[in-house]
Amino acid sequence: MTKIGLIIGHGLIFDENIVDCKEHLLETPYGMPSTTILTGVIGNTEVALLYRHGANGTIPAFSVNYRANLFVLHDLGCSHILATSQCGSLQEEICVGEFVIFDQFIDLSKHRELSFTDKLPLEILNHSAFNKPFSDEIRDCLIEASVMLGCTIHTKGTVLAVDGPRQSTRAESNLFRKWGADLVNTTTAPEAILAHELGIKYGAISLCTYYDTWRTDIDPATREEKQLVTSINASRMREIISMAISKL
Repeated sequence: MTKIGLIIGHGLIFDENIVDCKEHLLETPYGMPSTTILTGVIGNTEVALLYRHGANGTIPAFSVNYRANLFVLHDLGCSHILATSQCGSLQEEICVGEFVIFDQFIDLSKHRELSFTDKLPLEILNHSAFNKPFSDEIRDCLIEASVMLGCTIHTKGTVLAVDGPRQSTRAESNLFRKWGADLVNTTTAPEAILAHELGIKYGAISLCTYYDTWRTDIDPATREEKQLVTSINASRMREIISMAISKL
């Protein structure tokens, strides 16, 4: 039976979607996850929900204990992980307020722990080819749900991972564009890498909340402006996730 781990990013509350909700405070060999885990059922599907940035959203991306978060979902028996995030656009055609289903990433993060090999034996970890870092099964479900709900969706996108919290310089932003990156964010690559090592299928839907600094015709977005885009689109994100879960 499929059990889906949900990693929920900033600005989205998902508790009310879960039936028979139970709360679990679990420790891992890698420390404590971001918050307690909520388990229950959405439709006919078992889920385990974790808020990436903590119950109050106060943990910044560079301080998230990604290994603990992924390990606890693995320990709870999740076969799939569906994650939400926000991102910045590196391409004119990916507009603020639109959704993107990533299919590739470039990892430029420098301060993340990206393996379980220091505590788990190599033979139980998955180190197979990583040419497809995102599950086609999850991607297809997210795309189909988005189309059925009438949401503007980009069905492919290469996301470039940085540590943050600062945004790119204009020189960096233009370099990322030359590399073929479409978006930039801080959370997706660490989770995809760790999920792969644990043998969990991983997929992510991201909301574009700003244009990165390559654009010279507009002012860089403020934190408040990004939060407003997130709040406006929160209900649509919940609908997409709920429908994708039913299809998985």
